[in-house]
Amino acid sequence: MRPTDHFAELLLGVLSGRRPVHSMLRHTVGRAYDDLAHLAERGPLRTRGTSPVVRDIGYFEPRPGALEVFARIGAGDRLRAMAFRLEQGRDLRWRCTAVEVGGPRRTRADDD
Repeated sequence: MRPTDHFAELLLGVLSGRRPVHSMLRHTVGRAYDDLAHLAERGPLRTRGTSPVVRDIGYFEPRPGALEVFARIGAGDRLRAMAFRLEQGRDLRWRCTAVEVGGPRRTRADDD
């Protein structure tokens, strides 16, 4: 499985409430875990009825070892967007460094 597909499924699991956010500790770096925890509290991809699924994935490689990824998430006839950034470490493992769902990231002022 490609890292884009793998991370899309992992993030969908957390943001839909099917996986605990702490399952992403070893898969994130920097503020990505805090941003993911904040998003998971809101449950932006939780649904009633039909479980959300990854319908489509695309990515851009701004430099070797970095991927900017988008995924279309479907649940019934509703579509949502999820974006995330992956960076490959010296150990060659991919880690999520940023995640957004359907809108801009929260600002530092939102942390207060």
